Amino acid sequence: MMHELSVCIALMEQVERIAREHEAAQVDKIVLQLGPLSGVEADLLRHAWPLASVGTLAESAELVIDSMPVKVKCTHCGAISEVPPNRLLCADCGDFRTRLLSGDEMLLANLELSQIHQPTESQATCV
Repeated sequence: MMHELSVCIALMEQVERIAREHEAAQVDKIVLQLGPLSGVEADLLRHAWPLASVGTLAESAELVIDSMPVKVKCTHCGAISEVPPNRLLCADCGDFRTRLLSGDEMLLANLELSQIHQPTESQATCV
């Protein structure tokens, strides 16, 4: 859980930076894409989330974690296959010489922000 808490804290720093860049008052939803080979456990991440988000712009945000498939490309036959995380063999020819294409990622896929600052008439410039 300590690993996932540090991941959440790093994620929170990134989310808050983006929210501030867009002058958002709060973050409503955070969507992550998480591969099974990322080294991060989704359930532990969900449990660590409330601790990392307390007192931030994302304190009340919904955290959505989308599981990403493990995909490999066979260096022998060139096929791209979706495979189980513990069996990175080509699904077409069975060869073990594959290159990982996806499944090891943890990506911040989307943020939903609210109360974005709108310039007042006095701040708007007329041309």
